[in-house]
Amino acid sequence: MKNSFKNRFQFLLLGLCGLLLSTTSCQRSSNKFTDKTNTPTQSVKMSDIHSYAKPQEAVVKHISLDLDIVFSAKVLNGTATLTIEAQPDAKKLWLDTKDLVITSISSNDGPMKYTLHPADSVLGSALEIDIQPTYKKIIIAYHTQPSAEAVQWLSPQQTAGKTHPFLFTQGEAILTRSWIPCQDSPGVRVTYDAKIRTNSPDIMALMSASNPTEKAADGVYFFEMKQAIPSYLIALAAGNLEFKGVGIRTGVYAEPATLEKAVYEFAQMEQMVSEAEKLYGTYAWERYDLVVLPPSFPFGGMENPRLTFATPTILAGDRSLTNLVAHELAHSWSGNLVTNATWNDFWLNEGFTVYFERRIMEAIQGADYADMLEVLGHQDLNHTLDDFGRTSPMTCLKLNLAASQNPDDAVSDVAYEKGYFLLRFIESRIGREAMDKFLVAYFARKPFSSLNTEEFLTYLDAQIISKSAGKITLEEVQEWIYKPGLPATCIAVKADRFTAVDAVIAEFKTSKTLAKETTTKWSTYEWLHFLRSLDETTGVETLTKLDATFSLSNSKNSELQFAWYEAAIKNNYTAADVPMKQFIVQTGRRKFIAPLYKLLVEKRGLPYAQAIYKEARGNYHFVATNTIDAMLGVK
Repeated sequence: MKNSFKNRFQFLLLGLCGLLLSTTSCQRSSNKFTDKTNTPTQSVKMSDIHSYAKPQEAVVKHISLDLDIVFSAKVLNGTATLTIEAQPDAKKLWLDTKDLVITSISSNDGPMKYTLHPADSVLGSALEIDIQPTYKKIIIAYHTQPSAEAVQWLSPQQTAGKTHPFLFTQGEAILTRSWIPCQDSPGVRVTYDAKIRTNSPDIMALMSASNPTEKAADGVYFFEMKQAIPSYLIALAAGNLEFKGVGIRTGVYAEPATLEKAVYEFAQMEQMVSEAEKLYGTYAWERYDLVVLPPSFPFGGMENPRLTFATPTILAGDRSLTNLVAHELAHSWSGNLVTNATWNDFWLNEGFTVYFERRIMEAIQGADYADMLEVLGHQDLNHTLDDFGRTSPMTCLKLNLAASQNPDDAVSDVAYEKGYFLLRFIESRIGREAMDKFLVAYFARKPFSSLNTEEFLTYLDAQIISKSAGKITLEEVQEWIYKPGLPATCIAVKADRFTAVDAVIAEFKTSKTLAKETTTKWSTYEWLHFLRSLDETTGVETLTKLDATFSLSNSKNSELQFAWYEAAIKNNYTAADVPMKQFIVQTGRRKFIAPLYKLLVEKRGLPYAQAIYKEARGNYHFVATNTIDAMLGVK
């Protein structure tokens, strides 16, 4: 999943941060995959405070879904058949649900006794099912609610084509329980298959599994995911979609109005997969495809196995924002193949992925390009550390969340960028060659499994630290993980291409003028570096000149739009209000809209921001509204 500048969502909550800070603290608490049908999984041993499941007693190993998509009622209706493995003395199977309507539960022996416990606002309701040692399959008949938090239902007007409805799910972190009864913990992995009925020949269904490339005349689709994955990676999308391949094992799904643009934008997907394999071993998921979702998708991308879900905001027309694809592809190793065991260990997913992503982009675009990404990431991290406060426990890599805290609310650039810079610190001490050998072994160590921070430290100590002859110590790494702020051992960052931009910025601050010929060879990132230098002292007159010369208010590049609108709000440049409002209303990507709403509250007042949100809220996924509601005091 993408957060902050590189499509990561750095959201700046006003009241929520205080809640998190008051209730958390830092504590210690060549690779081949030949068997695609019986992938190994470790025995479940970790407890997860964000799940009611007790997998040590009875664990779900496989889920078979049989669901109807009912667009008119905004529900998914059908059955989930769970294959379980239970200890000989187990009497109960515990599942996670949220707002599901359970109509019956049965086994091959007939109806089963169950209890749906009272709902918790964050965790939902525990589903307690009485079991016997002979039970292997349990059939749960149920349907979702229209308000299911994982599921976004879109009217035709909210899509690119404006003719057919659309739906997509977003399960990370703990939302899959709102559309599937499951053991909704990253430490529990399942295989799955599904039969999905769209009830329309015009609607194609896709999942994080084997996928069709053409629409089914009867609207019925079958899926299979043979590799074991955590429940948050079970994903569904359905709409007027078409497919076009871009490589031997890569392709793009999108609405017809968007497809050709998307195919052009993501033409490097096959090359990315090849470069990733050269770095860290064989791609384990057979195909790597991508689906472009409507603008309400709350993230830059989501690493659903075999099928990345992507925002249309990266369709810049010049392939300048496709590092997002590298990020989601990298998750095929870090996050999907080796997964954080709990959401307190989230940095294990994202820090490794940012490191891998930048290595892929360096291989494709060159070191000077990757250097720009690193510097921008460093800027994002420092901004987040300042927002939280550098002594805040929320700036530790290892978190200590309470069960009452939604883990999604604790996601920030710390997991992504501080995690990345920890790995860069290790690389700086042992060398890149040794680092690459370590990562190849790390991903091959226990594929299709989960681990926590302490297990990672044990492995790092055995493979690297104890053999480093004092080049790196365990205490240094522990400081990165368990202490707040940014350690003094963080590497220095520099991008030569930004050095040239810095000279332009220095001249601009004096002359208040930027000539077109100066920017002819600038990439998106050089432009972004420049736009980030515009502060509250820039002034309306200067912004007016910039806009007249470069038409920044009407840019089609979402990253530049976001940075420009930030500058416009800071300086009360009202000429940008109309496109800025349109951007906020039509874009559901939390990374963009949360900081803009925050700025609007600060500069224009709460009623102004609330008025825009009233118009926009219906276009947003729960992940976004959960954040903005808290920020704007909406209940």
